[in-house]
Amino acid sequence: MTSASQLTDHTGYWMRMVSNAVSQEFARKVSGEDVTVAEWAFMRALYDLEPTPPSVLAERMGMTKGAISKLAERLVAKGLVKRAESQQDKRAHSLSLTTEGRAKIPVLASLADENDAEFFGVLTKEEHETLDRILRVLVERRGLKATPVD
Repeated sequence: MTSASQLTDHTGYWMRMVSNAVSQEFARKVSGEDVTVAEWAFMRALYDLEPTPPSVLAERMGMTKGAISKLAERLVAKGLVKRAESQQDKRAHSLSLTTEGRAKIPVLASLADENDAEFFGVLTKEEHETLDRILRVLVERRGLKATPVD
């Protein structure tokens, strides 16, 4: 019989366990504000860039234009994002937050801060800083760009 490593022998197993727990709790929190985690990430990116063309947002978030279009449609329907046609090119448009969408950003950011504090508050300051540093090194060295939205 050949031996096989245990699930718990893999760093990815532990990262996924933590990621799932953090993400699921955050998704629960933002659902109370009638948005998904992906919609929150979209709105937060737009908050710093508005007004902006969908293609720029797609590049910034590391997402396809199709995914950005779907998120934009949902957020327009919810009254949190608006679309404006370009005066120079009627085929082009830009996206920006509505007044209601802009007002949600501090609320959602506070929920993200609260979620992090609740979950990572069991670590010492040094442990938390070390974890962040290691994860950032992995992101940089692996060239990861896509905004995590699932």
